[in-house]
Amino acid sequence: METDIKKIENIAKLKEKENWAFRSFLKGYDLTVEELDSIVNELNTAVSAEIDCTRCANCCKKVSPVFHEKDIQNLYKHIGISERDFQKQFLKKDLDGDLVLKACFCPFLKDNLCTHYAHRPQNCESYPHLHKKDFVFRLIGVLENYEICPIVFNVYELLKAKFRDHFIYDE
Repeated sequence: METDIKKIENIAKLKEKENWAFRSFLKGYDLTVEELDSIVNELNTAVSAEIDCTRCANCCKKVSPVFHEKDIQNLYKHIGISERDFQKQFLKKDLDGDLVLKACFCPFLKDNLCTHYAHRPQNCESYPHLHKKDFVFRLIGVLENYEICPIVFNVYELLKAKFRDHFIYDE
């Protein structure tokens, strides 16, 4: 199980073409969406049990969640400032018009722990989203998170190993 984020980043660069090829393989392979979801869910459960996210917190350093209205309300009320001040201080609109953090490094992260964990946005709570349905339709996001999250990295590598008899990568 690889957890060293620097190694993961280096491996991600080396395996970029292979990972995209595997994405194409999964999209065309003769498995139902539910069958693939079940395999990924099983791998995610096993890998997640072995990885302590608080030793890494790389997602909080590299990814900004989308803030929905409920997320904003939970946080600004908990912090004790107005919604307007919260948005002005912490949020900006991205290219899609979604509200995200002004900086990728989460301002609520301290010593790899969320200082507002019970009030964190839904996207943070759900990260890295491997438990969600329709894995095959979210593979671009999986590949984006492959170099960021040790859980995603290990699940994707185990998934490739599971299909090694069917997925032949030839650069």
